[in-house]
Amino acid sequence: MATVAIAATDGMLHLEFALACEVFVRDPTGLADPWYDVVVCGSRPVRVGRFGVQPDDGLDRLARADTVLIPAVEDVDADVPADLLDAVRAAHQAGARLVSLCTGAFVLAAAGVLDGLRATTHWAHTDALAARYPRVRVDPDVLYVDNGNVLASAGKAAAIDLCLHLIRRDHGSAVANAVARRLVVPPHRAGGQAQFVTTPVPARDDHPLGDLLPWAMERLDRPLTVEDLARRANMSSRNLARQFKAATGGTPLHWLATQRIRRAQELLENTDDSIDAIARAAGMGTATTLRRHFNRTVGVPPDAYRRTFRSAARPVGG
Repeated sequence: MATVAIAATDGMLHLEFALACEVFVRDPTGLADPWYDVVVCGSRPVRVGRFGVQPDDGLDRLARADTVLIPAVEDVDADVPADLLDAVRAAHQAGARLVSLCTGAFVLAAAGVLDGLRATTHWAHTDALAARYPRVRVDPDVLYVDNGNVLASAGKAAAIDLCLHLIRRDHGSAVANAVARRLVVPPHRAGGQAQFVTTPVPARDDHPLGDLLPWAMERLDRPLTVEDLARRANMSSRNLARQFKAATGGTPLHWLATQRIRRAQELLENTDDSIDAIARAAGMGTATTLRRHFNRTVGVPPDAYRRTFRSAARPVGG
């Protein structure tokens, strides 16, 4: 069972701490076995907002965890406790996956594990993070950053996005989507999406893209161009681009490519279809094209993705 250790320290923000517990403590899907073993680690009882938290174990437990979560801290100007820094460094050296939520990035930066890596935090604090830790490549315009074993999210809602991203990495998109449904949040927002997205998923019936996106999702196996989308939405290509930027943080073609990759992931997890058949169903045309785009986006070839996640995905026909 993979262990998720949540580092508890005075001054944590209660929302990020609570959402980490909510996401990882229990498996509501019945799809992932085993689920995570969550342990709260701290050197003493701590204050989280107005509440007290009694840790399950000491900070030295971080070095024996598979994943270490650092929730947001309220005061980014406060010194990080030395015992927490030592524990984070020890966990990093032991090979743990380190994850900061929101301003928890200041803890990872103070420990030195973000040196030379891309990172982000809440948009209100990105300038401070960059100024204080010049060796960190701060990206203020993304929801989260995945460096492999070191990950960082922007504020609150983006922390949920990153937690779902971790579940998707560990258990596949079917399980991550099921957790998202329980939380009543969008199942996936790409980490490169801008922080200032006011409507990441059109929720109103009268949204300009409200009819277009479901229509396009039903036709991912067909060639679709920006002109096709604009014609369906009854707007100019330029206006369509503006609407997509406001709603998704990217271009129509980027959104379409993301949906095609997600469709391929679902088919790899849930069917025995050949790579050629999946490429056609996802609108990629050929296995060669699918492999090229899938490897660039996901980081592994489709065949390797299927081997890794198939056992955790929903059974075929289920």
